[in-house]
Amino acid sequence: SLLPPLLALLCLGARGADPDPDEPWCPYKVGADGAAGARLCFRPPARGFQCAARGCRAHRSAGGALVANVLRNGSVLLQWGLRHWGPPRLAAAALRGFVLNCSWDGTYTRFPCDSVELGAACRDYLLAEAHGSVRYRLCLQPRYAPPRPAPPAQCVEFRVEPAAMRDIVVAMTAVGGSICVMLVFICLLVAYITENLMSPALARAAAPRRA
Repeated sequence: SLLPPLLALLCLGARGADPDPDEPWCPYKVGADGAAGARLCFRPPARGFQCAARGCRAHRSAGGALVANVLRNGSVLLQWGLRHWGPPRLAAAALRGFVLNCSWDGTYTRFPCDSVELGAACRDYLLAEAHGSVRYRLCLQPRYAPPRPAPPAQCVEFRVEPAAMRDIVVAMTAVGGSICVMLVFICLLVAYITENLMSPALARAAAPRRA
């Protein structure tokens, strides 16, 4: 059938890179607050991704299954595994997919955001544009074929640093580094003057007294 490739081409614009044909694609549907009729899209898994300390901050759920990697550009890469929900082989055999629910804290109440249905092959999902200064709560729950009941969802909470604050931190780091370099240069200059200019002058001044 040509339907899956055609649907995939409609969703490739948000990814920016061609997927590896040997990698299993992750099918998913995004709906506003669980709305029906969402469009089916596909994305390749982000295998081998590691959260570097300088440009990423990782937040892990209490059970350890779900990890939110908050990147400096405002995007969030969610990663998860099955070992925290039970034996991997047994869990994968009856697995039918995942449900990801999202909400964020407002001034007086909590508001729902997009809900995502993901296929059984999915192990990560990218939130491309997360709002700064907003506390998010994302809960992931696997779906299994009956009669196996669905395990409890695992949730992770995090706050994305606002872009303005990131720019301020970067600017302060650059200024602080420049000040440190300047102070080191001044200390070396003072040491050089003391060692090479002051010492000979003091020696010449002391010579007549000795005579």
